[in-house]
Amino acid sequence: MSRWKALPAELDPSARNLVVRLRWLKDHSGLSLRQLASKSGYSASSWERYLGGRSLPPRGAVEALASINGEEPSRLLAAWEVAAEAWNGRTATAPPASTADTAPAPAPAAAAAEPITAVPAEPPGPTAGHTADPVRGRAFQVAVAAGVAALLLAASAAAVLVGRMGTDGGAATSPTSSAAAAMSSPSAVPGYTCRVERVDGLWYAGQSDTKEELLANGYAGPEVAEVQCLLERAGYAPGDIDGIYGPLTERAVTRLQRDAGLVVDGIVGPHTWGALRG
Repeated sequence: MSRWKALPAELDPSARNLVVRLRWLKDHSGLSLRQLASKSGYSASSWERYLGGRSLPPRGAVEALASINGEEPSRLLAAWEVAAEAWNGRTATAPPASTADTAPAPAPAAAAAEPITAVPAEPPGPTAGHTADPVRGRAFQVAVAAGVAALLLAASAAAVLVGRMGTDGGAATSPTSSAAAAMSSPSAVPGYTCRVERVDGLWYAGQSDTKEELLANGYAGPEVAEVQCLLERAGYAPGDIDGIYGPLTERAVTRLQRDAGLVVDGIVGPHTWGALRG
C-alpha cells in the first residue's frame, strides 16, 4: 500500500471523502501511478494531483478507477458530485475587494449639476393679485407643533414600557443572548457511551459494527465514535468520545498504525479496523 501524505487541511470534508475512497481503490488495484495512467488514460502527474487532494478529478477519471477495480461506479460518482459542488463553490469564491473596488462610485455629472429643491419652511409668498393670509400661516405652525408633541409622547410611552418589562422580569434578555446561551449549554454537545465487549474474538464498542468504512479527519458520526472507543480501549487517547474525527483522533490513529506496522496515513480503512477490532 502507498504511504500517502496528509491531505490539505483546508480540503472540504466531502472532497476529503472522495479522495480517501480514490486512494483506497488505487491501493486495492495494486497499480503504480504509471500503470494507473496507462489503464485509465489520465497521466501519472494528474493522478498525483487527484490523489493528493490538490485538484478535483474529472468524472471520467473516477469512472475509470472504479472500472479498473471492478466496482460499481454509482456510489463513487455520487460522492464525486457532492465533492464537485463543494470544490466549485470554493474556487468560485471571489477574493476580497480592494480599497479601490470598494470606493463609492462618483455621481453622474448631470445629477451633480442638478440643484436640490428644498421644502420651504414658510408658506410661499402671495402671488400677484392675492394678499398673504396670516391665519393660514398660524394654522400651519400649530399643526407642526402638534405633530412634534405626538412624537414625544409616543417615545415616552415606549420608554416606560421597556422599563416595566425590565423590572417585572429582572434584567431584560434579548432573543440573541437567549439563543447564544442555549447553544452553549452542555446538552448541545454530542456524546457517546462506550460499551466495549469482545464478540467472536473481535472488539466492539456498541456504536457501529463496520469493518471497512473509510474515515478521515473531518468526518463525524457513530462510526467515528466506535473508532474513538476502540482507540481508548487499546491505550491510544483520542480525546473526547464525541464522534468527531479531529486532530487528537487522527494522532491516535497514526500511533496505532505505526505500532501495528500499517501505512501511517491517519485514515481508518479495512486494515486499521482490523487492528482496532483484533
